[in-house]
Amino acid sequence: MTKRAKSYGVPIEKIHLGLLKDRKFAKVALEVALEEFEKDNDIEALLNIVRLVAKAQGGLAKLARKASVSRQALHEALSSKGNPRIRTFQNVLGSLGLRMSVKQAKTKTLAVKETTHRLSH
Repeated sequence: MTKRAKSYGVPIEKIHLGLLKDRKFAKVALEVALEEFEKDNDIEALLNIVRLVAKAQGGLAKLARKASVSRQALHEALSSKGNPRIRTFQNVLGSLGLRMSVKQAKTKTLAVKETTHRLSH
């Protein structure tokens, strides 16, 4: 009788890292994370995705060099208790081939005005 090795599956972080190696997938993941951050203000979740993308795209040390910050400073900025400066966040995104942008927020007031305008015509 042969003894079978017990399978413990693939760790979820390993799956995430595999998916986030694809730059397009990483971009979408970061966009979704930013949208969620707008809703729930959960900085820890946002920084977790940025950290996973950084790991998948070559690691924190490589990203730190590209972003012109020390590895330790980057590690601290992207930690669960991190609070990166806007310039650090901008440099990190730039080093990942992305950039920050601003878009018009749809407020309830704006949506009501648009609906009222459409109904009156």
